[in-house]
Amino acid sequence: MPVAVITDSTAYLPTGWAAQYGIGIVPVQVVVAGKAYDETEDQQAASVVEALEQWHPVTTSRPSPERFFESFRAAQEAGATSIVVATLSAAMSATYESALLAAKECTIPVHVIDSRSIAMGLGFAVVSGAAAARLGANEFDVTAIIERRAAASSVFFYVDTLEYLRRGGRVSSARAAVGQALQVKPLLQLVDGHVQQVDKARTSSKALVRLAELAIEAVGDLTVDIAVQHLSAPERAQHLVETLTERLPAATIVQCPVGGVVGAHVGPGMVAVVVAPEVPWL
Repeated sequence: MPVAVITDSTAYLPTGWAAQYGIGIVPVQVVVAGKAYDETEDQQAASVVEALEQWHPVTTSRPSPERFFESFRAAQEAGATSIVVATLSAAMSATYESALLAAKECTIPVHVIDSRSIAMGLGFAVVSGAAAARLGANEFDVTAIIERRAAASSVFFYVDTLEYLRRGGRVSSARAAVGQALQVKPLLQLVDGHVQQVDKARTSSKALVRLAELAIEAVGDLTVDIAVQHLSAPERAQHLVETLTERLPAATIVQCPVGGVVGAHVGPGMVAVVVAPEVPWL
């Protein structure tokens, strides 16, 4: 393992993928009514959903530099001679800063990437990097692969309300208030690490149809991997998978939930589609 690849828990890789590709995961924390959970714990997402539905306070917390350093040290002890670590967007979290601080204490080279993305927009990128590392790519090529695939990916998502994003400072109070007053269902996109509204619909069913259309438009003629992700909305996610499978038979589609950290900001009912075009390794 000359090049180790590490990411944070908001990549939300499908079950087993981290072990399959040898990717290290550093947990971000979610704090529910004063109790902190690592996002890698089994019940954290359910605890967040329950707290949000009962209007209990939910916040998030970046991993400490020490948590990253522990992961770096473990990789080095396992034989890594360099490390590439990719985090969720620095515009959304100080997780990137923690990784940078930890990298300064490491005795082998550590390349820290601000993915400007999240969820499987980050996940597909680190999987590509880890696969390349296993085939002998050096740390510079692995870094470039992760950066290119994260930048090429599109992350679209639907939320039932902008209220949770407003509380976390991801959208303005004025925009959230207008959306609530008009009873519109917002469709959002991650653009250069920031949340932007790209469309809206009058009902959730129309919003989900539009979400599928946005994903299909992003695919175009490209060869892509697609992830459908959700928080406490498995039926919506499954319906979207079926729609995309029918419309995009050549695409590889996976379905997996998000965890409590993203959940704290989007609320129950969220459904996301990540479109990740393949990128050349070298």
